Amino acid sequence: MSPASRPPARHEVPEVDAAALEAARAADRLLAAARERETERWIRYLSPLPDRLRDDPLRDLRATARLCRAAFGPKDSVRDTLPGELTEPFLEAGDRLLKAIARWEAHRG
Repeated sequence: MSPASRPPARHEVPEVDAAALEAARAADRLLAAARERETERWIRYLSPLPDRLRDDPLRDLRATARLCRAAFGPKDSVRDTLPGELTEPFLEAGDRLLKAIARWEAHRG
């Protein structure tokens, strides 16, 4: 891959980086609640997400954001176990991240 075709470093796309960091903070809060309630299923699922949201390069960030969204499945949802004051901000932050990625991809050509 030539340097011109490589995606920029994540910090070079501040809108995406800020949205990912916001989602990471929401994931931290949700994970803390899962640990407090000892919900092993959600502890396992949520554990890698905060660090991935903070550290993933742009090329991997969409997949991580989709994992956040997948926690709200129709048959198995984090909403069924953890409080709405934590799940809804997590969902909204993940959606904002997906939108920021889509806007960046649309404008980069």
